[in-house]
Amino acid sequence: MKKTARKKDERTVLGVIQMGMTKNADYNVKKAVAMVTKARREGANVICLPELYRSQYFCQTENAMNFDLAEPAEGPSFATFAPLAKKIDAVIIVPFFERRAAGIYHNSALIIDTDGKAAGMYRKMHIPDDPNYYEKFYFTPGDLGFNSFITAHGAVGTLICWDQWYPEAARLTALDGAMMLCYPTAIGWHPREKREKGAAQLDAWMTVQRGHAIANGIYVAAANRIGLEKPADRSDGIEFWGSSFIADPQGVIIAQASVDKEEILIADIDTTHMENIRRNWPFFRDRRIDAFKDITKRYRDDGNDNNCGCGDDCDCHH
Repeated sequence: MKKTARKKDERTVLGVIQMGMTKNADYNVKKAVAMVTKARREGANVICLPELYRSQYFCQTENAMNFDLAEPAEGPSFATFAPLAKKIDAVIIVPFFERRAAGIYHNSALIIDTDGKAAGMYRKMHIPDDPNYYEKFYFTPGDLGFNSFITAHGAVGTLICWDQWYPEAARLTALDGAMMLCYPTAIGWHPREKREKGAAQLDAWMTVQRGHAIANGIYVAAANRIGLEKPADRSDGIEFWGSSFIADPQGVIIAQASVDKEEILIADIDTTHMENIRRNWPFFRDRRIDAFKDITKRYRDDGNDNNCGCGDDCDCHH
């Protein structure tokens, strides 16, 4: 049986960091430390940084020199935030570019507990390959699965950016006991598309994540970056749209940031509210887990005409 290390009746407060990144890694780290520390002063005891917080978003180009930005799991990010987590009594979600071995790199996140030790690590499972998002060049798909991590301030789940669009990932993380699901993120507009498609793109991004909150009765948060980042050899770049937010288990937005300012979002994680929502909208109870075997197929094109969903032992009359 899984047990949470959260102290009885202790208030869990989630903090989401929205920040812009420069080309100076040391400056980015110092800013992140300052914002995490401020979030703790404002009451947060679980704090999430944006995706790849140490650098600008280097995946806009395919350049092998960028692998020099990677670090091992117990590298500079861990060395910075592990003692900080212990000092301020906070759980910190630290996304980083992981060098696992020569030629094997991941887009990862450490969940550092209040004792300064890693409660766990997540490796991004869904890797995009789109214009200006050439992540398949850099990242090996994750192999640690979808998990929640028991911390001093509750069960924390984390996925990363492109994972936001996959309901299966959110479901499995929630089924593993997470009370909150945090998405470190780096997403924005191609400036040339913003006028025509920008509003719809941003709305879709928020809507799908609110859907994960509703379907799983869980708190969902996204920590995005801001600013226009333009690689030297490209003219357009990406305008990161900020808009970080926290949604409750009914998908209600309880905190939201602007599109262009560095901000800290703070919101209570109310387990009583979460329990009440799940009692009244019992989606977990009513799931037809006996009928979901085809979800592991790439596409249902095998010619099987038994589409009733009843499984191998079906005795329906079609």
